[in-house]
Amino acid sequence: MQDNSFPNLKTEDILRLELDVLRDEHRDLDQAIDALIERGTADQLTLQRLKKKKLALKDKIARIEDRLFPDIIA
Repeated sequence: MQDNSFPNLKTEDILRLELDVLRDEHRDLDQAIDALIERGTADQLTLQRLKKKKLALKDKIARIEDRLFPDIIA
């Protein structure tokens, strides 16, 4: 199912927007993890869940980057 909310945007433009959002979310998670560790207020389970979510975001970012910038072997 295709989202027609932005009919004038090309697929590449949508991917770039999604990439920006994911990168922001990844950075925010990184900062949250660092803050929790610094304060010593997070339990190991919470940190583990946040790190797992951060890793999933990194994987999504990598997949989108692969679609936008494929390796071309000449």
